[in-house]
Amino acid sequence: MSLFWRIFGLNAVVLGAATALLLWAPVTVSVPVVLTEAVVLVGGLVVMLVANAALLRIGLAPLDRLTQRMVTVDLLRPGHRLPVDGRGDVAVLLRTFNEMLDRLESERAASSARALSAQESERRRIARELHDEVGQSMTAVLLELKRAADRAPEHLRGELQHAQETTRQSLDEVRRIARRLRPGVLDDLGLTSALTALATDYATHTGLTVRCRCDGPPDLGAAAELVVYRVAQEALTNTARHADARTVDLTLRRAPGAVVLEVRDDGRGMGRAREGAGIRGMRERALFIEAGLDIGPGPTGGLSVRLTVPLPREEREAA
Repeated sequence: MSLFWRIFGLNAVVLGAATALLLWAPVTVSVPVVLTEAVVLVGGLVVMLVANAALLRIGLAPLDRLTQRMVTVDLLRPGHRLPVDGRGDVAVLLRTFNEMLDRLESERAASSARALSAQESERRRIARELHDEVGQSMTAVLLELKRAADRAPEHLRGELQHAQETTRQSLDEVRRIARRLRPGVLDDLGLTSALTALATDYATHTGLTVRCRCDGPPDLGAAAELVVYRVAQEALTNTARHADARTVDLTLRRAPGAVVLEVRDDGRGMGRAREGAGIRGMRERALFIEAGLDIGPGPTGGLSVRLTVPLPREEREAA
């Protein structure tokens, strides 16, 4: 039934019921109208309006659901669709809206994949230049300072050694930044070693107590392993910057048909704060590999970031 005939039919039901009551009810209208007759007519009008409003509310309920979904829809949380019943205009509208969400989510996933690929390529290029160009130049400066300090008079040797130590610290920082941009250990030694090194690095430079436990997951593929590493990295970064936490637990374990990464801290949690660019970036990365991402309060307080990565088909079949 079309929306026009749906509304027309609801109004026809109300008006027909009112006409039937007027025909069979022992009520007459005098001229001029007396008070009791006016009360009966006004009461009947109120009943008609209430009945009409109730029936319209029921008839237009699918449009209310559509409005609520349009307000709350988030392409980074895919899969939510409206139920479609019947074959009228409302059903066609709901079905079209669901199809539009399908297209938008598909296009968003494709554009996010291209953006993330370009981002990782740029990270790789910058990390290589930092390591090869800046790192080698600073190493040469460090060697020159050492030779100059060895030949310098005693009253200048302390200053040159101080400059040498500052250059060494800067070189270490450049190498650390390069590792964060593109973790070579992930390519060379695998995901478990990369997460262990990441936890150690954050514990060293932030003062957090990072407890890392990795059960040695199966091969997820280069793209999925990179997403797991980046989500863990972003979760640790958010904890260090915003959580006021003292302890972080990073775990990677095998679950039925999937691998689960969880980063849980003992900080203040999100509260009513809105999701920032970091969390939305994690959601985009999760969509890139069709993984599930749940962010919420931990079982003992703080914030919990849980990434569920489905195993490749051959791994699921073997299991």
